[in-house]
Amino acid sequence: MSGKRATLAAFMVLSAVALTGCAGSSGDSIDAVGTWSESSDADAPSLTLEQGGKLSGTDGCNQLSGEWKLEDDDIVSFESVASTQMACEDVDTWLAGLSQATISGSTMTIEGSDGAEIGQLERAD
Repeated sequence: MSGKRATLAAFMVLSAVALTGCAGSSGDSIDAVGTWSESSDADAPSLTLEQGGKLSGTDGCNQLSGEWKLEDDDIVSFESVASTQMACEDVDTWLAGLSQATISGSTMTIEGSDGAEIGQLERAD
């Protein structure tokens, strides 16, 4: 009986080690895919990050499109972002200055190219 117990104990230890290794893999800790919005208002700044790396959105007036990827350090990096250039009265177009973001829970904190925070979006879906 003691041989079976030792084998079972060894199996349980190896299983726990294997599962622990998977849990800490980089890139799996945050889920950026989905729609992120400043508010429920239809004209509010928002981003939709699609599986596969495409992004679309609005800064409240202009349409945004481009690509995104999740960096090893859980930073969402925005690339090749293009925006329409409509004149927008009384609209703060801060989202057009996005460069990267971090996600904590249901909040995405957007940073500009200088690394300073320029705004926040909440998970909408």
